[in-house]
Amino acid sequence: MAQLPTGTPAASGDAEQDEPVIRLVGRGYRPTDRYAERLIVPWWLWLAALALAAMLSAEVYLGAPGLATWVPYLILLPLTALALLAASRIRVAVEGGELRVDDARLPVRFVSEVGVLDAAARREALGPNADQLAFVVQRPWVSRAVLVVLNDPEDPTPYWVISARRPERVAKALLAARDAVLSPEAGAGSATA
Repeated sequence: MAQLPTGTPAASGDAEQDEPVIRLVGRGYRPTDRYAERLIVPWWLWLAALALAAMLSAEVYLGAPGLATWVPYLILLPLTALALLAASRIRVAVEGGELRVDDARLPVRFVSEVGVLDAAARREALGPNADQLAFVVQRPWVSRAVLVVLNDPEDPTPYWVISARRPERVAKALLAARDAVLSPEAGAGSATA
């Protein structure tokens, strides 16, 4: 098992316990690799949330006379749908030399290491040993995540933990983008173009 640098949440803990799976993604990927995904709410959560809103509307409906009986349905169901749409707007992308998570942007030149976290490692990374200065975008319906260790001396943020449906692809694209930005060949090739 690959270990993350000291100070990251996955590197702490007892060796006697079952250790979560953390894989560091190596080099050797094409610099043209790019990746983007949305952390959309799954269909079953839509059904559960809309059913709950309908039941709550029915409870209010029982106490209202006349035309007011439909008001709870007209208010709660659209509000629930809007809340689910808002929860689905988070976009994770590696493009333009940046890791973009919603409105946050991280230039890839500040990426030191990238780790892929399974469900147990993600729980540990977000648990009580987590650094309070870490940048976290977590969605409970996405079980896996990417851990991005930073090397920016001016930024107090030690690492990012980002939920991702395909964290291996995010990590590969991130490392490819970083290698393309930091390699001397990339700079020389762009100067002659």
